[in-house]
Amino acid sequence: MKSNSTAAQWTGMVPVDDTALAVTDSGGDGIPVLYLNGQFATQGYWRQVITDLGPTWRHITFDGRARGKKSGCSADYSFEAAVRDVDAVLAARGVDRALLVGWSYGAVVAAHWAHRHPARTLGAVLVDGAFPYDWLDEAMEQRIRKLFRRMRWFMPLLRPTGLTPRMSAEEQADSNIELGRLSREQELGPVLNGITVPVRYVVASGTSLGSRGDEQERIRAGLDAVTAANAHIRVSAKVESNHGALLKKDHQAITGAVREVVALHSGSAAEGPAH
Repeated sequence: MKSNSTAAQWTGMVPVDDTALAVTDSGGDGIPVLYLNGQFATQGYWRQVITDLGPTWRHITFDGRARGKKSGCSADYSFEAAVRDVDAVLAARGVDRALLVGWSYGAVVAAHWAHRHPARTLGAVLVDGAFPYDWLDEAMEQRIRKLFRRMRWFMPLLRPTGLTPRMSAEEQADSNIELGRLSREQELGPVLNGITVPVRYVVASGTSLGSRGDEQERIRAGLDAVTAANAHIRVSAKVESNHGALLKKDHQAITGAVREVVALHSGSAAEGPAH
């Protein structure tokens, strides 16, 4: 499960398509863990998870296109571009197989990667994301566009800090709406049902940005059918923190799920193929 050779600690830019991504690799010969950020978040959000796991793991983080302070802008902010970026980062760091940890939007990216590349995926931890549920309708699409139009006035003020992406309000809305389409049961359900590597969910409680009432809890309930259909997928923990706070407040639940996935993969590998 470890990388092919001991890698030195590295921070730099990885070219992909028409842009370049800011990447940090802790190096070492531990199990490679690739962290996939929330839709407009940065690699800094993983700090406490990484600290809790410790230096015996190889931690690889990166900022997506136009996210953070350094990653470049692009003409393509699509979901498929985000999946290609996983390829680019792993290839640049010489990693053949990795354990993926994705939060929110990153959980959907991780699920697709695990489904498409089972031989290269040690397993995945999906943090309050990748729930198959038809939450996007015309009314919700209009709510999303209205929300980002309202936010466009103050987001530029935060861009120098890296806290908001260097994307227009329309580009951010389009990305969020695309996520809604990809999250529909008929789209995401088959992806999750087809995963053949160990996957563990860490599920938050309460609301997320833009949600109302019990909307987010109803979305999370879509996971029940997934765990019933696929024995590789289980819920490791449901925590009290809401969607935005769990990386900070419940990082131990996430690291516990990472260790659980590695233990499951190790046990499966030790058993060998069935005869």
